[in-house]
Amino acid sequence: MIWAAFALMTGAVVLAVLWPLGQARGSGERTPDVNFYRSQIEGIDRDVALGFLTPADAQAAKAEAGRRLLLAADAPVAEPTSRLGARVGSIAALVAIPAISLVLYAALGRPDMPDQPLSSRVAERQGQVEVQSAVRKIEDHLAASPDDGRGWEILGPVYMKMGRYDDAARAFGNASRVLGETPERLTAQGEALVFAAQEAVTAQAQDVFARVLDLQPGHPVAFFYMALAREQGGDRNGALDAYTQLAKGTPPDAPWQPVVRARILGLGGTPPALDGTPKGEMADAVRAMPSVEQRAMIRSMVDGLAARLDADGTDVEGWLRLLRSYKVLQENDLAKAALAKARGALRANPDGLSRIDALAEELGLKG
Repeated sequence: MIWAAFALMTGAVVLAVLWPLGQARGSGERTPDVNFYRSQIEGIDRDVALGFLTPADAQAAKAEAGRRLLLAADAPVAEPTSRLGARVGSIAALVAIPAISLVLYAALGRPDMPDQPLSSRVAERQGQVEVQSAVRKIEDHLAASPDDGRGWEILGPVYMKMGRYDDAARAFGNASRVLGETPERLTAQGEALVFAAQEAVTAQAQDVFARVLDLQPGHPVAFFYMALAREQGGDRNGALDAYTQLAKGTPPDAPWQPVVRARILGLGGTPPALDGTPKGEMADAVRAMPSVEQRAMIRSMVDGLAARLDADGTDVEGWLRLLRSYKVLQENDLAKAALAKARGALRANPDGLSRIDALAEELGLKG
């Protein structure tokens, strides 16, 4: 494995650096002090020859240098135990440094994660380049033909996938401007505005969703975001009532039921029982929605939250919502992957980590 190779490389580097420390001096090697004083005596003779010193001064200098030379030569040599200590220290460092590195990497890193094959990385990068090239061509076309509604309608979902939410909202808005407002186009525009605002249902988004409800009373997507706007505005009871009404007014197998029920639980409420056949304008609106659109709603909501947390993982509440959503969707693998990401992103936030771990234990994700 690659991390084992890294450990061997680390050991080799440490050995190369520390090995000279454990080497003993040869018996015939002169100490630095002896060499210095001998060179000093030789230098005195050169200074006399050059006329820098008088013979009398040279004699005095040689006498002093000679005295120091004798002292240096008679100085006690380091005992073998000191050399042994240096070698032991070198060997200890050689073992300890790679060992500590491996322990830290096992605790903080992901040694079990396989490397992505080079061919996959190249293919992925090539695919991104091709998508960006296609997007630029459509953008150039729409710059010259801004009233091509179909072009805007095609570009909007691509922008959403790329995380360009402001551009997506503009594209869906232009599609509605040219082709006419429909619940589907307005809902897509409203969701793009929400994602662009970091999941905040802004006044502009609320206006869009209100127009959806005017066109199709009880539209569940618009109803959900209006309930979310109440929650974000501090109207807990109003949000709980709206979420409960949505849960009761739509079929038990509706794809957004898990998310709605998670919101109810998050606000401390009790989700209604999943029985009976819903009736009323909301149920009629749900039945009018194609099944593909129903599935796209829940997937868009959860995927949008996950994408935002990948870009900025400091939102503890966002991680808690994502874990609950994956769990009620019975997507345990995605929940565990999100848990690992949350722990990594919140490593510097002990309180946030504590809340994440508590929820993970409650949901049965720990271990």
